[in-house]
Amino acid sequence: MIDCHTHFITVWEKDEFNIEMLVRHMDELEIEKFCVLPSTSPENPYFINTTEDVLAAYKKFPDRIIPFCDVDPRKGKNHPSTDFTWILKHYKDLGCRGLGEMTANLYFDDPLCKNLYYHCGKAGLPITFHLYTRFGGSYGLIDGLHMPRLEKCLQEFPETVFLGHAMAFWSEISADVTDQTRGGYPKGKVTAPGKLAELLKKYPNLYGDISAGSGFNAITRDMDYCYKFLTEFQDKLVFGTDICHPVQDCPIVCFFRNALKNGKITKTVYDKITEDNIKRVLAI
Repeated sequence: MIDCHTHFITVWEKDEFNIEMLVRHMDELEIEKFCVLPSTSPENPYFINTTEDVLAAYKKFPDRIIPFCDVDPRKGKNHPSTDFTWILKHYKDLGCRGLGEMTANLYFDDPLCKNLYYHCGKAGLPITFHLYTRFGGSYGLIDGLHMPRLEKCLQEFPETVFLGHAMAFWSEISADVTDQTRGGYPKGKVTAPGKLAELLKKYPNLYGDISAGSGFNAITRDMDYCYKFLTEFQDKLVFGTDICHPVQDCPIVCFFRNALKNGKITKTVYDKITEDNIKRVLAI
């Protein structure tokens, strides 16, 4: 298994969660390699974990860690003409394979964000983004119901690969999502495939990051639909946990292993989602 989405944080409330603790957690879960995403946007709750922190951890565990970089779109000149080419090249030369987690609380198609998407496409760095519903209250790029701003950017930046994450993204698995439910963890049957399925089919540069409670909820809320979804989009989904504190449960690990063991998904589907797709996306 390769985990597409983890964090370590110097201080989590009163508990330290350092890189050695994250590696031990990965050992317990029998996860071979894992992407470590820094967290630097000011909207994030109280903690900062820089790209340099991740790269220092990568030097300690180069056979386990796949480092990401984090460049806030407001950096530099806070202007849509800011040239991010040099800093993205710098981080890529140091080993970073993607950018994220992108959590700035700006509209998905804000000119500042679009400028960063363009430069990531040029640099060959996929973007993991956290999707949110509104300004304030939390962190994440903002889009409306059925993700029109995301779709516009998928069209405008075909060379840029996007990995979607969080509640406002995964709630779109079902067509009955509403403005009232899209910011949480909707339960119940998938009445019909939602906008997410449409976008995954239509745009080769969009992938689904099945990490955190949002991804796990989406693929387990309707077991009759779940395995059909995993099989249909076996080339467009990547496994992850979003581990970010020392006592976090990760039911998605057992879910995938049991799905394979019980014949709910094939070995081909399992291998693609838990390893092959992320290797292809990150060119590793």
